[in-house]
Amino acid sequence: MTPKIGLIICSQRTPRAGLHIGSTILNDLQATDSVRKNAVTLSLIDLAEWNLPMYNEPGIPSQVHSSDQYLHPHTRRWSEEVASYAAFVFVTPQYNWGYPASVKNAIDYLYHEWKGKPAMIVSYGGHGGGKAAEQLKQVLCGVRMRPVERTVGLTFPSKDVLMVAAEGRELDLSFWEGERREVVEVFGEMVKLLDEA
Repeated sequence: MTPKIGLIICSQRTPRAGLHIGSTILNDLQATDSVRKNAVTLSLIDLAEWNLPMYNEPGIPSQVHSSDQYLHPHTRRWSEEVASYAAFVFVTPQYNWGYPASVKNAIDYLYHEWKGKPAMIVSYGGHGGGKAAEQLKQVLCGVRMRPVERTVGLTFPSKDVLMVAAEGRELDLSFWEGERREVVEVFGEMVKLLDEA
């Protein structure tokens, strides 16, 4: 079976830039050899659509080994969704030097469903989101994922552009041409990790 890779939109803000940025990255990655030759498939996972409540399971995720052991239907569905992927691309904004609570909550719902899977992080913000990426990488290691060493930070070129993005208006993201090429390179590194699994 062809390994599935999920691209997670980590922002749930309304309005937000995350969906536009994530969709652009998804399109860039769809054009890679590994996707075009069906070595892997890619799907978008939008945390805003999942809208998980703050973690409300009675159990500890590391002690749960099957989706039917979760109490709530939303957790069972999320468990089955995450378990169906072989690797993940996290596209996250940086808020006040950190990543959004929505992605931490989504990660904390589960444990074994993440364990051992390769991951990569693309961050964005007024300063590129490097602090958020480093913190998120630590959390991914905490659930025993295998994050690629390199992260890619997308810095908005001006405050005006940042404000347009924050208002949820679409941008021509050609100003990140070099960074988008780097995303494709890091994606290739992550796909290689799948072969080592």
